[in-house]
Amino acid sequence: MPRPGPASAPEDPAAALGAAAELLALLQARGQDGASAAVSPSQLRALLAVEGAEGINLRALGAVLGSSPPSVTRLCDRMEAMGLLTRSPHPSSRREVELRLTPRGRAVVGEHRAIRARAVSAVLARMAPEAVDALVTGVAAFREAAAALFPVGRPAGPPPGGPRDSARVADTP
Repeated sequence: MPRPGPASAPEDPAAALGAAAELLALLQARGQDGASAAVSPSQLRALLAVEGAEGINLRALGAVLGSSPPSVTRLCDRMEAMGLLTRSPHPSSRREVELRLTPRGRAVVGEHRAIRARAVSAVLARMAPEAVDALVTGVAAFREAAAALFPVGRPAGPPPGGPRDSARVADTP
């Protein structure tokens, strides 16, 4: 059954959101060439997960990333060698290792967020204010629903539903 709304409205919300996610990934990847530290998409996802759950262990990181333990170990080996994260023994369990971002890792995450924000802001600036408001409301609801399903490893950042105007940047590329 078609969904009510404009004739151009997508009938399948999951497909529409998937298409938007692909566009966001393209926008982000397009700007990564200007980043000072070259990290792979997998490394960036891992950094975001560690930032969102500082002290996370390898097993939990693997669950967040959907990766096998050997893959996560190799990924963390590379990121530790790059100076992006540290591994240290868990204070109460010698069998576990805690993962934490280094100052360089935090800087890389911040730089990638800034690149993404500029790209997204350029798109938002081309949208009608009421469309941006509707998007912000929908994204906040999506984040809340996702947080209930995936509570560990959520990227840190401003709480959902922040002011619309903070999403717009005057000096777009």
